[in-house]
Amino acid sequence: VQLQASGGGLVQAGGSLRLSCAASGRTFSSDGMGWFRQAPGKEREFVAAISWSGSFTYYADSVKGRFTISRDNAKNTVYLQMNSLNPDDTAIYYCARRTGGGYNLPSNFGSWGQGAQVTVSS
Repeated sequence: VQLQASGGGLVQAGGSLRLSCAASGRTFSSDGMGWFRQAPGKEREFVAAISWSGSFTYYADSVKGRFTISRDNAKNTVYLQMNSLNPDDTAIYYCARRTGGGYNLPSNFGSWGQGAQVTVSS
């Protein structure tokens, strides 16, 4: 499966963005999916994840209450709605397909798409 993230951009602090991750190559409706981010000079970190059915969602403490992950299996797309953005959210955001294990470890995900740059100005 190939993943393509889109929807990034430049936004002022307090603003919102919605990222999309479109999957192609095969259906991903049986896969858990996740969003991770990587800021310059930092390691890739977990942001949010969602089970294959969408029944279960998981969030990093730093984004809980501000970000919402969702999916539309009919469209082979996962979304990340980001509200109340702040400069600490500036990073490249990546979507990936869960291959096994816990939802918050990058090592448990594969098929990494190219990232989407999110820049939040103060």
